[in-house]
Amino acid sequence: MDGKLLARVGVVVFVALAITATAIEMTRKEDEPSSPVGGPMAAASADPLRAELMRCQGLGEAGPRDPACLRAWAESRERFLAPGARPQERLPGPPAMPRPESDMTIEGMDADPVRKEMAPVLEEGQ
Repeated sequence: MDGKLLARVGVVVFVALAITATAIEMTRKEDEPSSPVGGPMAAASADPLRAELMRCQGLGEAGPRDPACLRAWAESRERFLAPGARPQERLPGPPAMPRPESDMTIEGMDADPVRKEMAPVLEEGQ
C-alpha cells in the first residue's frame, strides 16, 4: 500500500468513529441530578434565620441597607463565631509528641541537632 493511501484510509476511519461517537452522545438521555427531598425551601423553613439570609441574598445591593438583613447577618456571625459554636468532638486534638527512647541520651549529643562534619585541614607543607 502506498503511504498516502494509508493516511487517507486512517483519516476516513477516524472521521467515521468521531461521527459515530457524536451520534451516540446526542441520542443519550441525560440523567436528572438527584436533589434533596425538600430542596432549599425545606431547609429554610426549619431555620428562620436561614430563610431571612436567603431573602437578603435575593435583595442584592439593597441588602446592606435593610435593617432586617443587618440583624440577620449579625445573628449569623454570632452563631458562627460564638465560643461554643463548634462541638468539641469535631475539633481534632493536638498530635501527640513522640517520646524519646530510653537508650537515647542528650549528654552525648551536640547542642546543634545537625552534626557538621569538617574535612581535615592540611597544612601547606604537607
